[in-house]
Amino acid sequence: MDRMTAATPSPSPATVPDGETVPDGDAAPREDRRRVLLAAPRGYCAGVDRAVIAVEKALEQYGAPVYVRHEIVHNKYVVKTLEKKGAIFVEETAEVPEGNIVIFSAHGVAPVVHDEAKQGKLATIDATCPLVTKVHKEAVRYAKEDFDILLIGHEGHEEVIGTSGEAPDHITLVDGPEDVKNIEVRDPDKVVWLSQTTLSVDETMETVDAIKGRYPNLLSPPSDDICYATQNRQTAVKQMGAEADLVIVVGSKNSSNSVRLVEVALGAGARAAHLVDGAEEIDESWLEGVTTVGLTSGASVPEVLVHGVLDWLAQRGYEDVETVKAAEESITFSLPKELRRDLRSEAKTAAEG
Repeated sequence: MDRMTAATPSPSPATVPDGETVPDGDAAPREDRRRVLLAAPRGYCAGVDRAVIAVEKALEQYGAPVYVRHEIVHNKYVVKTLEKKGAIFVEETAEVPEGNIVIFSAHGVAPVVHDEAKQGKLATIDATCPLVTKVHKEAVRYAKEDFDILLIGHEGHEEVIGTSGEAPDHITLVDGPEDVKNIEVRDPDKVVWLSQTTLSVDETMETVDAIKGRYPNLLSPPSDDICYATQNRQTAVKQMGAEADLVIVVGSKNSSNSVRLVEVALGAGARAAHLVDGAEEIDESWLEGVTTVGLTSGASVPEVLVHGVLDWLAQRGYEDVETVKAAEESITFSLPKELRRDLRSEAKTAAEG
């Protein structure tokens, strides 16, 4: 089965990622030349790659339909592509007919969702990002130790719902620094913070500092909950933001990490920053007076969409592409263990039993 990443077209010489186009000898002076600063790393993180492959492999091994609870990742293009291959996206586990396979998205689910799937006689594939699973385990651990857990995140986000479900009696959601004044805990000396993995690093630490102002003995998790990919993409945007007149972030509006990249770009000094699902959403008026365009993509965005924007910009004179590299990424995650079993037979047996 063709991978979506494998479908990426070969870019033109003017739009080669991770490299710099050499200008013609009679090109305009560098300060006047239109250029693109291309962030690296960008696009798919290891957790997203794992989740998308999990759906593709399930379709390949078991055939359609394969049900997916919620969007596997927050990207319209990815979801539509998987739908064409036979994936059916549902909001609730109860929508999946008995005897079928359901995949849990990269954002994770609460324990009650696993129970619902078992009661519905469904075979499950858990595509939760391992870094999200890490936060779930931390929540369970601190709840067992009877800590009040302050979960920094955005209300209603699937990841926050899943993590909160691990220890609902111990977790309080803190949606930014302005929420800190409303916090109530049982013991100010027994408080720990955790966070959604896709937040702005700077805003999260601002929230943590505000919490410490109220609870000086606040305990921090063993390591940052904000994932490596989120941090790396934000660092790259910070580096190019100060030089960019305009930053274009490729990503869907329901993608938390993509939205944060827009905020980081503006905070870094970019005159303007916009979030688009693809080149077709770019407003040509954004380019007025713009010499340098910064370009990046969220962690759930396939590279084919970035190439589309590069080609669109090249057609408008932005042919010089320079890479702004903040980090090297080599992390990969193994596929869900459930893919090694004959889930289709297991699901049918459960439904008939």
